[in-house]
Amino acid sequence: MSPLNRRRIANFKANRRGYYSLYIFLILFSLSIFSEFLANDKPILIYFDGSFLFPVVKSYPETRFGGEFPTEADYGDPFVVELIEEKGWAIWPLIPYSYDTVAFGRPAPASPSKENWLGTDDQSRDVLARLIYGFRISLLFALILTLFSSIIGVSAGAVQGFFGGWIDLLFQRFMEIWQSMPRLYLLIILASVVQPSFWWLLSILLLFNWMGYVGVVRAEFLRARNFDFVRAARGLGVSNVVIMYKHILPNAMVATITFLPFNLGGAVTLLTGLDFLGFGLPPGSASLGEMVTQGRNNLHAPWLGLTSFITLAIMLILLIFIGEAVRDAFDPRKTLATSKE
Repeated sequence: MSPLNRRRIANFKANRRGYYSLYIFLILFSLSIFSEFLANDKPILIYFDGSFLFPVVKSYPETRFGGEFPTEADYGDPFVVELIEEKGWAIWPLIPYSYDTVAFGRPAPASPSKENWLGTDDQSRDVLARLIYGFRISLLFALILTLFSSIIGVSAGAVQGFFGGWIDLLFQRFMEIWQSMPRLYLLIILASVVQPSFWWLLSILLLFNWMGYVGVVRAEFLRARNFDFVRAARGLGVSNVVIMYKHILPNAMVATITFLPFNLGGAVTLLTGLDFLGFGLPPGSASLGEMVTQGRNNLHAPWLGLTSFITLAIMLILLIFIGEAVRDAFDPRKTLATSKE
C-alpha cells in the first residue's frame, strides 16, 4: 500500500463518527444478507428420524415427516410440528415469520406484542420480518445501481475527457438530449405495460443514473491529459487504454469515490420513493417504501410509519457520516497536512 493511501486510511479513522458509522452499517448489512436465518417461517435445522434437514435451503414434502400430503410442509401447522417433535427437534430463527407470512386469527394491523415485536401490518404480516428483508432489498438495489452506474459513468467520462474533440462534442449533445427525458413519466408508461421487477426497475434507472458521474471524471481527464507524465507515456509508446486507466484514472477516481456514499443514499431514497408512489417493486415485496405507504394509510397504527421512518433515517444518517469521512480522507489539504506532521 502506498504512503498516500495509508494517510487516507488514517484520516478516515480519525473521523470517529464516520469510522464507527461504517462499522454499524457493515454489521446491519451483514445481518440483512442472512435474513432467511433471522426471520423465516421455516426452521433453520431439523433433526428428524436420525437425519439432519435444512428447510431454509431445501424444500421437504409433508410426507417426509409422516404426513399425508406430497406438497411442501407447512411448518406453522400444529400437526406438522407435532410430527417433527415425535421423532426429533427443530431450531427456529429468532423471528418465526417470513416477510410474506400471514398471521391468521389476529387483528390487522396489530400493535407490538411478544409474538410480533414491531406489530403486524394491514395484511397481518410481521413488520420486523418485512423490515429486515426490505432493508436488504433496498441496500442491494442501491449497491448494484451505484456500482454499475459508476462503471458506465466513469468509462464515458474518461473517453470524453481523454479524446476530446468531436467525440466529446457528440457525447455532450447526446447527454443533453438523454437528460431531458422525463424519467418518472417513462417509468409510469412502462409500468402500465410491463410488471415491474427488481432487475427490470434496476435496468430502467441505470439508463439515466450513470450520467451523474460523467461530469466530474470528464473534467479530471481534460485537465490531466496534457500533464507531463501523460506526454511522457505517449512518447514511450504506451497505448491510450493503458494511459487512461493506469495513469489518469486513479487521480480522477478521487472525486468519484467521495460521491459514492451520497449516491448510495440517493439510490435508497429513489427506490423508496418509487415504491411509495406504486411504481417500484411488485406488490407484496418487502420494501421500505411500501411500509411508508402503509404508515400513511393506517395513521391509527403509528408503529408502521415510525418503523419505516426510523429505519430510513438511520440508514441515511450512517451513509452521510461515512460519506463525510471519505470526503475528508481524500481531501488533499488534509492529506498533505498529515504527511507534514
